Amino acid sequence: MKGPLFYSKILLFGEYGIIKDSKGLSIPYNFFKGALKSDRKNTEEAKKSNLSLKGFAEYLKDIQESESDLVTFDLEALNEDVSNGMYFDSSIPQGYGVGSSGALVAAIYDKYALEKITVLENLTREKLLKLKTIFGKMESFFHGKSSGLDPLNSYLSLPILINSKDNIESTSIPSQNLEGKGAVFLLDSGSTGETAPMVQLFMEQMKQEGFRTMLKNQFIKHTDACVEDFINGNVKSLFRNLKQLSHVVLDNFKPMIPVQFHKLWKQGIESNDYYLKLCGSGGGGYILGFTEDIQKARKALKGYNLEVVYNF
Repeated sequence: MKGPLFYSKILLFGEYGIIKDSKGLSIPYNFFKGALKSDRKNTEEAKKSNLSLKGFAEYLKDIQESESDLVTFDLEALNEDVSNGMYFDSSIPQGYGVGSSGALVAAIYDKYALEKITVLENLTREKLLKLKTIFGKMESFFHGKSSGLDPLNSYLSLPILINSKDNIESTSIPSQNLEGKGAVFLLDSGSTGETAPMVQLFMEQMKQEGFRTMLKNQFIKHTDACVEDFINGNVKSLFRNLKQLSHVVLDNFKPMIPVQFHKLWKQGIESNDYYLKLCGSGGGGYILGFTEDIQKARKALKGYNLEVVYNF
């Protein structure tokens, strides 16, 4: 048995900001994917995944008991499959900000949720919000606190526009120009990042008035503008706002940027060859880059592996 495939995602804009109601834009990234499998595989990965699913099944039982009006699962089938060695076979790197736990949550909901909301029905705003709430509760098992966006993206495999916490919609983004010089790319930091401690750090900083003001007047302002520009295909304006956003992140989110990238980050802003931003919660994993000329960016970032995810 092999379940359907669920893909990784990239939150192009909105990391941290969406906690405080900024806009956000999340797109599926089909390069990485995962599926539930039931063949008895004795690799370390399969055993580790199976053990994690055991704990997850227990956790879902608790959710069902406390919130049966929100979601119910075929727990009997889930537990039976888990005891038969089911695991999540995934190429999505963990701790890289591309939604490894989100894909797993989407796969479990898809297979075991009763009266599930399907991708084929008319997805009203209410249904999307309900799915997001369910996924947020489910994914909290892995992160401590989850917005539910990663699993939603993986489940629908559509770009998602976050207007605010209670207002999300599937959206379309401009078609890629495969001949274009501009690109969005991933830069491998070479280390993993843990979501929970980074979010904890952010929440601590939110206690300071100066940080809250910066978030509202600068970070969220530029994030919202980038989302609008990207969806509407305003490339020139997008890069102006990206430069500002990259600057704000370097000045105020330093702990979330791996130390060895501080210099590269600054270099991009000063040369305009590329602009870097956090991909997910930061602390490691991937860093997201934007450039108007991918050849220039490759040259400036020589020695680093650039993975292009979208062409302008």
